[in-house]
Amino acid sequence: MRRFILSAITSLLLLSPAMAQKRAKNVILFLADAAGVPTVSAASLHGYGEPLKLYVQSWPHMGLMDTTTASAYVSDSAAGMTAIVTGVKTQSGVISMGPDTERGKKDGRILKTLLEYAEEKGLATGVLTNVSIADATPAACYGHANDRRKQGELFLQIFRPRFGDGPDVVIGAGRKTIWSQAGGEIEAAAQKAGRRIYASLAEVPESERRPIVVSEGEMDVAAAARRALKLLSANRGGYFLMIEWDAHTDNPRQGLDNLVRFDRLIREIASQVNLNDTLLVFTADHSFEPRITGGRRGVPLLEGLDEWMASHSPKDEIRIPALRVGHSHTGEEVLIAAMGAGAERVRGYMPNTRVFDIIMQAWGWRPEPR
Repeated sequence: MRRFILSAITSLLLLSPAMAQKRAKNVILFLADAAGVPTVSAASLHGYGEPLKLYVQSWPHMGLMDTTTASAYVSDSAAGMTAIVTGVKTQSGVISMGPDTERGKKDGRILKTLLEYAEEKGLATGVLTNVSIADATPAACYGHANDRRKQGELFLQIFRPRFGDGPDVVIGAGRKTIWSQAGGEIEAAAQKAGRRIYASLAEVPESERRPIVVSEGEMDVAAAARRALKLLSANRGGYFLMIEWDAHTDNPRQGLDNLVRFDRLIREIASQVNLNDTLLVFTADHSFEPRITGGRRGVPLLEGLDEWMASHSPKDEIRIPALRVGHSHTGEEVLIAAMGAGAERVRGYMPNTRVFDIIMQAWGWRPEPR
């Protein structure tokens, strides 16, 4: 008997690390578009005058994530986000279809996304962005297309979901582009699906449980996120929410301001959710090319930017005392950081496809063959 008890205790001790891993009920994916490590570093210096002051830089679980595509070293948002939400690398310009896709010519294999898994399991789902809701990053969550430019076609897929009843909360911009491509079909598709489309957050009544908001101008992500969390958290089964905020630094002040504001929103959200059953993941789809080449404490990082912009072409590489900024995506690894239920799986170098696996494992779900 004594030997049996000792054996049982030993078995429990060996199992305890796996048993200790908390399963996520909710997942929030924060996607800072183009916010590579140089941009994250610059945002801290710009926003606070010191390094390592962003909230996400303090998270307990971090790694570096590869952003290459199925065939190229440098990714766009379509291929980058497809890898993150499906676990499969594809070609640039392709939205949640396999690497056998020929951009703009031939559909490839349709890839099941994190949002679609969540819909299939009965979770509430949401997609928010400050840019077009049918642009590459948000569209990769709910849609599939052989070319990211097919924004009208992608938007219509919200009303024709492959799993569940489609994303519950959809908030972003892009009305002009989307309606120019598919305006004749949108109202009929929305009515058939029992959905209503609003032109601004202010128009959405308190009684609306599944809002779709498509604005003409840039969306207020912070206000949208607060509304979305209130709605999605009402689902006892859990939720999946993707929040994108553009951080391209071809306009350095706008890009860095966006990332600082995004970081503050993330801090606010983290203080409101239960991290015992909620996984928070922060990352980027690809990097960009700001480079910190000078500067010193006490001097604003963007000192001299306004004078430079006034006397140079927007196409010129920006050269100010502290920064050099080009206008292209770059291929280096980007930060991935996590906290909450299942966050311990984020560590070391990893391919962008592993984000999908980390989130699926946090939920305790087994993906279909890919």
